[in-house]
Amino acid sequence: MHLDLNLLTALDALLEEGSVAGAAERLHVTPPAMSRTLGRIRRATGDQILVRTGRSMTATPHAVALHARVHELVHQAQVLLSPDRSVDLATLERTFTLRWHDALTVAYAPALLTAVRAQAPGVRLRFLPEASSDTHELRRGEVDLEAGAGVPQLPEIRHELVGEGRLVVAVRAEHPLTTGELTAQRYAAAEHVTVSRRGRLVDPIDDVLAEAGLRREVVVASPTVAAALQLVRLSDLVVTLPEVTNLVDFGLVALPLPLAVPAIPIRLAWHQRYDGDPGHAWLRDQARAVLGGQEALVSPSRR
Repeated sequence: MHLDLNLLTALDALLEEGSVAGAAERLHVTPPAMSRTLGRIRRATGDQILVRTGRSMTATPHAVALHARVHELVHQAQVLLSPDRSVDLATLERTFTLRWHDALTVAYAPALLTAVRAQAPGVRLRFLPEASSDTHELRRGEVDLEAGAGVPQLPEIRHELVGEGRLVVAVRAEHPLTTGELTAQRYAAAEHVTVSRRGRLVDPIDDVLAEAGLRREVVVASPTVAAALQLVRLSDLVVTLPEVTNLVDFGLVALPLPLAVPAIPIRLAWHQRYDGDPGHAWLRDQARAVLGGQEALVSPSRR
């Protein structure tokens, strides 16, 4: 049986882009040519791969199951057949998928995108929200680079400490806590919002307060930093966030957290398969520079 391995590259592009037109543009072919290639892939796999749903296309369950394996095979072939270990950033065309803690994305994604676009205009970044539970996207090749506070447990996942920092209390400019000394008692007596992708109303701050014999009232949990800041902007709620969070755009001010909380680490994590990948190494350098360029942190846990 004759196998056309070029179909793997086309299949990878189709699954990454989710459309014939997008895959055609990525591989520099015409949409009709890519449509014919999709037909060949369908005949070879015995599956529709992409099916139309309204104005868009959706991957079939079989295609979803193949996605990570196809992506890894194409990546390995590219590395194997590369004539050298350098990378031409001016001509590099690649999509990197990043799963970063929400606070880090809000604070640092603009700077990373600016740095990447200035050097490699053909590179695209796809930021994903943190999952509600520990996953294996790095192992499966579905995520290229993670950034957060946690230490990866899988032995094949590399990780590196790139920075750390502290938390602050964000409130609206006219909030009562902005006048007088902010004590632990006054902080605990306020009404709070937590930032939790799982909707949790408690976090490690509550443990620190409990050790001091204090308890705070959390009235709402927000799934993202931006949503929490909007809630605080329109009320007397307070939220405890990374110091690097941009509060000015929301008309908020930062107050020092009146609790002894250890510095929070920022770690980059990636699969060892990318150790020798020059493109990935370059992206890691950009992320390392952005995240470590100033004091920064993520929240006390991967809530």
